[in-house]
Amino acid sequence: MFARADLVTPTLGGHTWFEKPALLYWLMMLGYGAWGVSEFAARLPAACSGLVTILLIAWLARRVERAVERAMAPRVAGLAWSSAAALASSVGLIAFSRGASFDIVLTVAITLALCCFMAADLEPDHNRRSRLLTGFYAGMGLALLAKGLVGLIIPCGVVGLYLIFQRRWPGVKNLGLVWGPFVVLAVALLWYGPVIARHGWLFVDEFFIQHHFARYTSNKYRQPQPFYFYLWVAPLLAMPWTIFLLDALKSALRFDWRSADADARLRAFACAWMLVPIGFFSLSGSKLPGYILPSLPAMALLVGDRLASHLRGKEPGARLLQMTGALMTTVGLAGSLYAFKLGFISAWCAAAITATMCAAWAAISWPWEKRWLSAAAIVSAVFLAVLLAISCASARVAARASVRDLIGVADRRGYQNAPIVNLHTVERGAEFYAPGRLLYNQQGEPLKLEGAGEVLDLVRRGRETVLVIVPVEYAAQLIDHPALETEAISDNGSVALISVNER
Repeated sequence: MFARADLVTPTLGGHTWFEKPALLYWLMMLGYGAWGVSEFAARLPAACSGLVTILLIAWLARRVERAVERAMAPRVAGLAWSSAAALASSVGLIAFSRGASFDIVLTVAITLALCCFMAADLEPDHNRRSRLLTGFYAGMGLALLAKGLVGLIIPCGVVGLYLIFQRRWPGVKNLGLVWGPFVVLAVALLWYGPVIARHGWLFVDEFFIQHHFARYTSNKYRQPQPFYFYLWVAPLLAMPWTIFLLDALKSALRFDWRSADADARLRAFACAWMLVPIGFFSLSGSKLPGYILPSLPAMALLVGDRLASHLRGKEPGARLLQMTGALMTTVGLAGSLYAFKLGFISAWCAAAITATMCAAWAAISWPWEKRWLSAAAIVSAVFLAVLLAISCASARVAARASVRDLIGVADRRGYQNAPIVNLHTVERGAEFYAPGRLLYNQQGEPLKLEGAGEVLDLVRRGRETVLVIVPVEYAAQLIDHPALETEAISDNGSVALISVNER
């Protein structure tokens, strides 16, 4: 799209690619224009989305603080800082903000929509409320551009469940239902209008029917998981604040769900916000961890509420902090040993990460006069551990998880124009590092061969050397074939890159 200056039609290897909408592609194109085509430019939109999500949660929490302060009841002082810190230091946000991820872009759009709705629900002034509701509907339009119909389903589901919790109906006029859908359409049609006009039924079938309904109702895309999959994914995304999250959910049993107080309404809203994505995708036939990332900001609000209460001295949170320190140390030790065993990090790095977690646990255990120092120790330890992991392991992990280095070696050996094909695997990333060279089938999918005989037929038809990406355990099929002349270029421990020609 960037090379063609085309804002409408996504393509992969020259074929139309309607798996996802265009918002992330547009943001990447801005990055390419500013910094050139690079991994940094491709990932920058995700990083910015993570930062904006944190700011939106802090903004909403601060509005709740002010609403409670106006009622002369400072029950939630520190909520904005605690919620933002919990979200910024959560494993889920850090991980997905570092990749070229649709899920984090969807998350920031949904967060914009829902933060605006909650702020509007608390706003007594009619004009300000209308402006905030405009933000709610515009956010849904952006969410549709980010990942499709789920960007409409999740916000509407959250608002509906929240109103059920509150047992009230503000009315069509107060919800902006007369004009709001037109705002959603005005934003969403920036792309859906031109792409449907240009591609018609081809787009509707591939985008809506195949990648929405078929993906949700079946295992067509081979991502099956049990119904309870997200019950353990959600606590992992919230790490290291899992203990506080579980405590918040336990305290929800005592919530006054119908209260008109701003803090009580926020708790009900956060519960609805967390439950809808988890419940919706638990029913799906296709499950990936990132699908419930939009629920993470709600978890941060619930964690922030419990953490702020402890920091004000209102809740016995010392035990929760101690348990959090123990959990961090256990996970840090286990994760470091596992990464060391796989060869991703050195013994020194494993020891440094474990020591960081142990130091945080010790700091939490210290009887500080100022309680916020214990929370700051957790946040600091997470950031330091992430920096250590990136410094020690990112290059090794990238080498194993990507074909970038393999293609670089091949290019330096003179294969920079050779076509690339997959054998017994599919490595889509080859298109980024060797654009225009990855071979595709007639359906627009990367060509996946299933045996050395098929590779030989391909070489004979093209009468040229091809580069074959093959899992290392199947490399011998090519190397030992009597009719093939091969050169093992390199491997990353997962896949090998082999040049193949006919003898």
